Amino acid sequence: MQDTATAPDTRAGRLLDRLMTGLERFGNKLPHPFYLFTVLFLVLGVVSTVLAATGAGVTVPGTEERLEVRGLFSGAGISWLLENALVNFTGFPPLGTVLLMMMAVGVAERAGLLETTVRATIARAPVRLLPYVVAFVACQAHVMSDIAMLVIPPLAALAFRAAGRNPVAGLIGAFACVCAGYAAGFTVGALDALYVGITEKAAQVLPMGAEMATHLLVNYFFTASASLLLALVGGLLITKVLEPRLPQPTGDGSAPEGEEEHSGEVTPLQMRALLAAGAAVALYAAVVLTVWLMPGSPLRGEGGALVPSPVLTGVVPLLFGAFLIGGVVYGVVARTVKQAADVPRMMAESVTGMASYIVLILVIAQFIAVFNWSNVGTLLAVESAKLLESVGLTGFTAVVLFVLLVTVLNLFITSGSALWSLMAPVFVPTFMLLGMEPAFTQAAFRIADSATQMITPLNPYLFLALALLKRYEPGAQLGTLMSRLAIFVVPFLVTWLAVLGLFYAFDLPLGPGAGIHLE
Repeated sequence: MQDTATAPDTRAGRLLDRLMTGLERFGNKLPHPFYLFTVLFLVLGVVSTVLAATGAGVTVPGTEERLEVRGLFSGAGISWLLENALVNFTGFPPLGTVLLMMMAVGVAERAGLLETTVRATIARAPVRLLPYVVAFVACQAHVMSDIAMLVIPPLAALAFRAAGRNPVAGLIGAFACVCAGYAAGFTVGALDALYVGITEKAAQVLPMGAEMATHLLVNYFFTASASLLLALVGGLLITKVLEPRLPQPTGDGSAPEGEEEHSGEVTPLQMRALLAAGAAVALYAAVVLTVWLMPGSPLRGEGGALVPSPVLTGVVPLLFGAFLIGGVVYGVVARTVKQAADVPRMMAESVTGMASYIVLILVIAQFIAVFNWSNVGTLLAVESAKLLESVGLTGFTAVVLFVLLVTVLNLFITSGSALWSLMAPVFVPTFMLLGMEPAFTQAAFRIADSATQMITPLNPYLFLALALLKRYEPGAQLGTLMSRLAIFVVPFLVTWLAVLGLFYAFDLPLGPGAGIHLE
């Protein structure tokens, strides 16, 4: 006889299975992001040419100059594209930044520093605090890029099992928190570089955006604050909602033969290496901070200002140094870096893993460049701002609607870079015209990019989580996993929006030198 307590969950799982199957079929009809942006590039070319032929133009509020729409498929447009296609690609801001960060993070990852840090953090947590520690670590994990979804959930399951708790709660809770906190955290990584580069180009759609400085930390205060609340909410959901409703696992959680299984333990050698790496990075940070604070330091800005200063605008090379030093020191002590040639090899392997991203940037860069050059982006931004003002959708209400829109789109376009490249050229200048900083629009997008990642079948890591779940529950299906992950979506979305609302209400800086309202 079926247990009546689990019947509703089973029925909900079957219903969710059908809904997700329909969503998967719809999403599978979308082309690869490369072709999606190729089609959008051609559509933009046709639209810009037609608008130019009709004499369309726009006057940006606050200026007297009328900007005429320029057509791509015209003599001037073809000449411009031939002369600037290479510059559009190589000069695209996220490209160099992301590749540079991935080189250093790749050394730290391949040397074992990142995984050992996760193990040391989770394995030493008290039993009662374990869900909160798992949630906190998962919310900081985007520095590990997608590797976080491969490493943290199985480690969390092992930690829960060792503590006498349900390992499935650790597995599912960690996966949910990695997804929801993917754009949050005290850590800074390639994702931040990717977002800010696209934001910078999108702001240049408007004339006033050309001089609007952006840097890697424009959302740092916001994301760091959000990660704390997300971890608290995640821990509560794991403890009070998820774990009490889970059946006891029937499997032992072991990996299939021939498949690597992560250990939750940290060896004495790894701990020595971790401490040495931490000391080296702390010394490096102390030197940079001391030089920055010294009167008359070259790292200070104009007039001796700390903000803005070269430390913020040049934070990417500084972070490169921190990750590289930590990774190399860890690797030497742990003997995962055995010779000097290992370091450039690890860097090369990391860049090789970014090949698909580089190919995607080729077409995204052209799309955004044409958006700016043709003045179609400016026209759309001005008209969108007028429409929002005419219906009374300004301020935080408009931002919430933007978040909800992107949350839905995120179910179908799971690549954050692709989705932000699509949305930023329109919404960054639109909200600028409504008096909001580009950093604020980027912060709103980060919410939407995180909220629904865990429940879309188009996220390939969802099926990895299902495979891991089957180790403990061999009969688990996609609907089983989805119904358990669904409990996290709305609370995490509300938490994100609440934090953003507090920053908006009290006009708090989102990051160093990055406010909410344009002056």
